[in-house]
Amino acid sequence: MDTTLIYILCLILLFLGILGTFLPILPGLLLSICGLLIYKFGTNADLPIIYIWAFGILTVISAVLNYVIPAKTNRKYGGTRWGSIGSIVGTIIGMFLPIPLGFLIGMFAGVFIGELLHDSKDMNKALKSTKGAFIGFIYGTGFSLVVGVAMFLVVILDMLKVI
Repeated sequence: MDTTLIYILCLILLFLGILGTFLPILPGLLLSICGLLIYKFGTNADLPIIYIWAFGILTVISAVLNYVIPAKTNRKYGGTRWGSIGSIVGTIIGMFLPIPLGFLIGMFAGVFIGELLHDSKDMNKALKSTKGAFIGFIYGTGFSLVVGVAMFLVVILDMLKVI
């Protein structure tokens, strides 16, 4: 296969991986790491193997943090297990809604409804828990986005022979 086509494929995968860090319809960093691996092993790239290991480890950490951070921030803001379960159910339902960012709206609605099911008299607590879930989502997404952009930049810089 032509090296130029491999470069284009890698860049497309890396770009889609960046988009996937905040769009759950795409597998995010999994696409990015695939682009990085194809670049390293499908071309004559001189990219040091330490980058592969580092980004592999960061991808695994990101996958774990995407589940841990929202749950922890939800709890920090007074959320309960009901809110965490509501978050998961709402995200799944939201992915099938024909509205933009349905997964995100579903997640927040799920947290809110879950907390109200736990304690229907404390709407303030449900709102605080939803705020915690939002902050957790931002942290997890931000970390994944930084890792994805870093992979993209490493490949671009290696293509330009800067690193």
